[in-house]
Amino acid sequence: MSTKEQILNKIQILITNHFKTPEEAFAFFDEDGDRKLSKNEIKKLLKQAEISGFLRGIVSSMLIEGYDKDGDELIDWKEFKFAIDEISDGSK
Repeated sequence: MSTKEQILNKIQILITNHFKTPEEAFAFFDEDGDRKLSKNEIKKLLKQAEISGFLRGIVSSMLIEGYDKDGDELIDWKEFKFAIDEISDGSK
């Protein structure tokens, strides 16, 4: 399993073990309630997923780069849902 797969797997485990739905996870990490996840909010999600501090900044940037479809450097609900669906499909 690559490092990317390990990270995505940890995110999936966090969401499925600690939240009833992906929507609940998104709302929990959207601290300012703007319906978008900032880089800092994503870092908090990664911390909860037990991603090491050294990697959190890099991974949060990569997640934004990979899933931010509208180019605002934030992850909105549709982008988050797309990422979760991709993670779920990849782990089967």
